[in-house]
Amino acid sequence: MNRTLAVGLLTAVLTLGACTSMPPSRPAAWGAPEVLVAPSSFSGVHGLAVDTHGRLLAGSVVGNTLWEVNRNTGAAKVLIAGPEGQADDIAIGPRGEMAWTNYLMGMLRYRENDAAPMRILARDLPGLNSLDFDRQSGKLYASQVFLGDALWEIDVAGKAPPRLIKKDMGGFNGFEVGPDGMLYGPLWFKGQVVKINPANGDLTVIASGFKVPAAANLDGKGHLYVVDTATGELVRVALPSGAKTVVKQLKTALDNLAIAPDGTVYVSNMADNSIEAFNPATGEVRVLTSGKLAVSAGLKIDGDTLYVADVFGFREVNAQSGAVKDILRMQASDMEYPFAVGVSASHFALTSWFTGSVQLVDRASRKTTAWLHGLKAPMDAIPMADGSIVYAEIATGSITRASGDKFATRKVVADGLAGPVQMVLGQDGALYVTEAAGKLTRVDLATGAKRTVADGLALPEGLAQTPWGSFIVAESAAQRLVEINPADGSRRTVADALPIGMAGGPGMPPPYVVTGVAVGPDGTVYLTADRNNALYRIRARP
Repeated sequence: MNRTLAVGLLTAVLTLGACTSMPPSRPAAWGAPEVLVAPSSFSGVHGLAVDTHGRLLAGSVVGNTLWEVNRNTGAAKVLIAGPEGQADDIAIGPRGEMAWTNYLMGMLRYRENDAAPMRILARDLPGLNSLDFDRQSGKLYASQVFLGDALWEIDVAGKAPPRLIKKDMGGFNGFEVGPDGMLYGPLWFKGQVVKINPANGDLTVIASGFKVPAAANLDGKGHLYVVDTATGELVRVALPSGAKTVVKQLKTALDNLAIAPDGTVYVSNMADNSIEAFNPATGEVRVLTSGKLAVSAGLKIDGDTLYVADVFGFREVNAQSGAVKDILRMQASDMEYPFAVGVSASHFALTSWFTGSVQLVDRASRKTTAWLHGLKAPMDAIPMADGSIVYAEIATGSITRASGDKFATRKVVADGLAGPVQMVLGQDGALYVTEAAGKLTRVDLATGAKRTVADGLALPEGLAQTPWGSFIVAESAAQRLVEINPADGSRRTVADALPIGMAGGPGMPPPYVVTGVAVGPDGTVYLTADRNNALYRIRARP
């Protein structure tokens, strides 16, 4: 056989093999869920406080919980469960009282000690964010940020209505009351650190030039420690000169801090579920607790890479090793709390029901190319091959296609859906969507015709199609994954007793943090877990 003929035959064999390669067949079963990315405490960590017992307390808004963290080991446990425990900030009073802000509920809660009943001292204040006690007088102050912009005095007895001190300051975030009775804190939107006289609202700028200062605390030695969330800097400001010194470079997405009686500065990072302890005397930083994912939600896969909408970040995860890398990160990047992700060959679409937005990100440059704002609780979006975006709004029960210049052309693809949650493009070219009311539905993109594939599901959220054509759906209310045959709607359980289905607080959409599902080309199923922030892998068994 001559060389030319041999090469030709080999090429033909390889080509035939490539053309006849088949996707994996439906497995007989699946293995037990394996941890690909480890769980972590919190679900985004924010306000910190050291109480009179020496306990380090930490608040989580998305997680609706208030935690206790061991200052030596970093072990964390829930002190007050949700929804009452939802805490953006925590304050300790002169007699050991504790108060905290229910940011999403617009409430301020209070209790005199661990055994005392909880009381609501203020309500109907959207975006109630930071608070602190005057340790001399016992007065309590609280601020609204992002969903409002005001500073209030709160009656600890709960009898008098909140007294307005000042409005439109520029986001008076994590503040502290000094021994002089003045309120020291940052103006998030102005890059300044200020002090405010609570008697009359007079405001004095102490230092400026920050990018996004998030919180400030006094150390009792004439300094104010400030965290800049956009730069990741821990800054010491001298009083009264305002001179600034960067004492430690940390990661971006810093949220708050607390200073213990021994001088240790504890700093929270919402994107890493981390609390770090900084020793001002030595400059040493010790990580008490942390996580690779913050609030793992929407999930997609492309090749060997998983893409995770992580609420305080947008991450990529290696499907084999579990290694996690940042794509976008809160405050360091142009991003708005993504709860879902869609993937095309050229773009990502990040969706946030919280901000009513869809963000289009170029996959190559990782830069934002477009925003769709003003949507009504969008739960998911898919960037299409023709450049358009298909998005689902749970508040309207509709799926819309946006196209044209600045995506101004909007066409409703389907309506009358009972809470559309997550979508995928099927192998047949149709759109498949889970409905919170309990359905998996097929939508013809050309005609809008709908067909129920399966009904009676328990709050279905994430879904993905397998290589052999079935669909994997996360039933968050039942804490299980099921496989659904699109031909007849029959189903079988893939895994159950899963840590999914975290409940939202009052007024939140029923899906809240969606459970993400993806299926790899070999049939391996991947799952995000909103109850512990982990990512799981479930291998198919032949």
